[in-house]
Amino acid sequence: MLPTDLPADIRDRAARIKLAVFDVDGVLTDGKLVYAADGHEIKAFHVHDGLGFKRLLANGIEVAIITARLSKVVTERMAELGVAHVYQDQKDKRACLAQLVEALRLSPEQVAYTGDDLPDLAPMRVAGLAIAVANAHPWVRAHAHWRTRLAGGDGAAREVCDLLLAAQGKAESELAAFLR
Repeated sequence: MLPTDLPADIRDRAARIKLAVFDVDGVLTDGKLVYAADGHEIKAFHVHDGLGFKRLLANGIEVAIITARLSKVVTERMAELGVAHVYQDQKDKRACLAQLVEALRLSPEQVAYTGDDLPDLAPMRVAGLAIAVANAHPWVRAHAHWRTRLAGGDGAAREVCDLLLAAQGKAESELAAFLR
């Protein structure tokens, strides 16, 4: 169910989304960079976000990752979730997003982009629904159409998934499927 205080504009934007794009560090994680003694990177992903991604994919909404960093852990987690559109080491996230939108034959209005920091501003400005996680940089929050209640790494991406499914009238059928 959508929150009763959700502006009609956000509900309308969310209803048009066919591609949900997420940054990684600070959105799917808490933004901390942790390294093991052997130098390998460690990331913690919230399990709720993963189920949200699977539910979007099962309901015909594409999921993509665009991140400036390169991480084997991200590759493995996204493969586990069935996310096919994974773009790492992207210095120009807006250009990457434009290429993906063109390849999927979508319009920018059909794209939601969730970010947390300054490199996310350019793709957010072209997305039909720009979303900032609760702990995003103030400039990013100021340019977002909508902000999550939860922080990055704490289930914020799941909030985005739930919003999209609810706005598209798919949340009730999702709940019914899990109650069987």
